[in-house]
Amino acid sequence: MNYQAFTNDSLTMMYEGVRGALASDDELAGFGEERRFRVRETPEWKVHAADLESEMLRRGMMFEVIDWSEDQATLPFGE
Repeated sequence: MNYQAFTNDSLTMMYEGVRGALASDDELAGFGEERRFRVRETPEWKVHAADLESEMLRRGMMFEVIDWSEDQATLPFGE
C-alpha cells in the first residue's frame, strides 16, 4: 500500500482502526467468544500497523504505539 499517498488524518484513522480491532478481539476472547477480526492470528495486521507507524514516524507525527502484549485488555477484577 502506498502510505505516502494518505493524509496524516487518514494514517491516524487506519492506525486507530487496527487498535480498535485488536481491542475488540481481546474483549471477545475475554468473554470466551471467537475473535471477530483475528488480529493476533493474522500476521498482516502487524505488518500493516508497522507500515503505518513507519510512515507516521517519517512525517514526525505523534501517536501512541499499539501494545501487542496479550494482557493489554486484561482488567483487574474486584478492585
